[in-house]
Amino acid sequence: MSKRDLTLALLVVIIWGANFTVIKLGLGGVPPMLLITLRYLLATVPAIFFVKPPTVGWRYVVLYGIAVGVGQFACLFYAMSIGMPASVASVLLQSQAFFTLLLSGFLLKESIKPVQIAGLAVAGCGLFFIGGNFGSAAGTASIPLFPFLLTLLAAAFWGLSNIAVRYADKASSNQGNKLDMLSLVVWSSLVPPLPLLGLALLLDKPATLLHAITNLNMTSVFAVLYLAFGSTLFCYYTWSTLLAKYPTGKVAPLSMLVPIAGLLTARLVLGEQLSPMQWLGCLIIFVGLMIANFGDSLIQRILKVKEA
Repeated sequence: MSKRDLTLALLVVIIWGANFTVIKLGLGGVPPMLLITLRYLLATVPAIFFVKPPTVGWRYVVLYGIAVGVGQFACLFYAMSIGMPASVASVLLQSQAFFTLLLSGFLLKESIKPVQIAGLAVAGCGLFFIGGNFGSAAGTASIPLFPFLLTLLAAAFWGLSNIAVRYADKASSNQGNKLDMLSLVVWSSLVPPLPLLGLALLLDKPATLLHAITNLNMTSVFAVLYLAFGSTLFCYYTWSTLLAKYPTGKVAPLSMLVPIAGLLTARLVLGEQLSPMQWLGCLIIFVGLMIANFGDSLIQRILKVKEA
């Protein structure tokens, strides 16, 4: 990978990691469902005039939009609005890798390797250490039970969206085309706003939503712009471009740095502190992810060395 592309990849990782802190800042002035709605409106309205519609059936576009926008982000934003720390959310959301693994086995009938099961078990221990520490000592990040479960549900919806992408990619290949992820992201962003507005009206009064829109402060404006143009359009475009240019094995592992960037950003900007047990839980989850993603290739390399 060239230095330029490596720099771009690391920039994407940092932006995605800091995304959790920016969400927390944005929620300080805007209700959660309204904040997501504004994100999607800004991400799609200018872009659809420049990005061609995806070549796959619209059912895949709608499914992806619902899974990500109405499922993943609604759960995540609401969880963070009622107490989930940005630092811990950046780690817990990475459990999407295991939900993707389980869903691919159930829906796509893909085999699950023993090393992946081992990684799942290790990460489950990490969740126990974090989840068993609801509430915490003074000065450390508090983790209420309901936001904790909502964040895990957000990860499950992320896993479902990954399965939707797999189906879309297969359908696109059958048509002799290659799936354009930027196109899928932009046009699927048309799906969430209306359902999210409905959820917003269930959670808040119309007057509350109107007041939030008419009284946006600079922090809220920055958050909306960051989420729409930074973490959505720029990051997805750059990431999909790198995946198309290089082997997946050279690009995908860099995403493991996202929770590290999330933890550091939350600590520096929000002053969030984790207890020793929470740090241990985050570390164990990270190790579990590493085992599930790279354990098989590591074992193969060790076996080749022994054979040599």
